[in-house]
Amino acid sequence: MILTIASWLCLVSGGLFCVIGALGMLRMPDFYTRMHAASVIETLGAGPILLGLMLQAGPTLVAVKLLFVGALIFFASPTATHALARAALVRGLKPLLSEPEQPPSKP
Repeated sequence: MILTIASWLCLVSGGLFCVIGALGMLRMPDFYTRMHAASVIETLGAGPILLGLMLQAGPTLVAVKLLFVGALIFFASPTATHALARAALVRGLKPLLSEPEQPPSKP
């Protein structure tokens, strides 16, 4: 019973992080901040979901496969994100640092 509750807590929290990251991808203003939101989905979303699925699977071959998927995400995600950001920067895509200031209007 405790294992089932812990598993569902992991699954629900991972799902919430995925939804929050997806909303962030829709709301963020530029490429680099959207890429940050996507990394939230990969780390804070996929991690608890995989952990919850491993708890549901128990000590089986399925849990080992899920562990390998988690390790792949853990190592490949930062590398792919870095390569994507570097390619965008080399290509000339500048990050949006701030909104240009408007001169004050005279009454």
